[in-house]
Amino acid sequence: MFTQFINKLQNDTFITLETTPGHSATCGDIIENVKNLGLDKLVDGFTTTDSPLSKMKLNSIMAAIRLQQHFAKPAIATMTMRDRNIIALQSDLLGANEFDVRAILAITGDSVKISDQPNPKAVLEGDSTKLLEIIRYLNSGTDLAQKQLKVAPKPIYPFTVSGSNVDKPDALRKKMVKKLKGGTVAIVTQPIFDAAQIAPLQAIFEEAKAQTENKDAQLVIGTFPVVKFKTANFLDKRVPGANIPEFWLQRLENSSDEYQTGFELSKEIFDTVMRSHGKAHLMAANNFALARDILT
Repeated sequence: MFTQFINKLQNDTFITLETTPGHSATCGDIIENVKNLGLDKLVDGFTTTDSPLSKMKLNSIMAAIRLQQHFAKPAIATMTMRDRNIIALQSDLLGANEFDVRAILAITGDSVKISDQPNPKAVLEGDSTKLLEIIRYLNSGTDLAQKQLKVAPKPIYPFTVSGSNVDKPDALRKKMVKKLKGGTVAIVTQPIFDAAQIAPLQAIFEEAKAQTENKDAQLVIGTFPVVKFKTANFLDKRVPGANIPEFWLQRLENSSDEYQTGFELSKEIFDTVMRSHGKAHLMAANNFALARDILT
């Protein structure tokens, strides 16, 4: 499953769909919606988020297991440095490996200051590159202390994220270089809302890749359909890295048909990414009907 998944990432068009496990003891509703809408047939794989915005949700690895078992398609489980120390990170990776969850989206994690839980403490033994380091060790058959594992894991494929603000190319390139040197198989950007960002993102990524030996790594461009002015305004002001252009906000605010205007803008961005780049990650906040309409 994962050999074909990574081969498609590196050599073909590639689409992943984000799923966000709920504040619930089951992700059955996600599976049911994806199945009923036929979304599993429109994407190459899924991602499962890890308590985004520090709001407590069902475990991302457990959700990835369920998705993979039901749809026989890879699920990339997000893991944050926010919530686990290096013991728990390694333990969770080995446990995930036992259930064949082998694609991991390594992120630092949103600040606990915005959490919905009482007085949580962030662990943060490092940023996402520490998780990349852990994965390198596990892939070599040892733990972080370089102690040989009794049984080595099946290959783990680390994904990472980056911003999409091309107005600061040097800073963006520097962060990409760090993650590429860490061994990421792909960098997934924050969502873009302007097609003019695509070419600069491609150029910055290629410049970063040229500074490393990670020649097979890929850039996956994030997209997020927005069909309400309120949502666009929230993303622009509250979500790190999600910068909504002024023209997008104005068109939504002044439209007589807010949904249709937002859909047309969102569909145009997604289709342009696929035409000009061919690798996209679709985030739709579990609005799976909207995701289907974007994909078809």
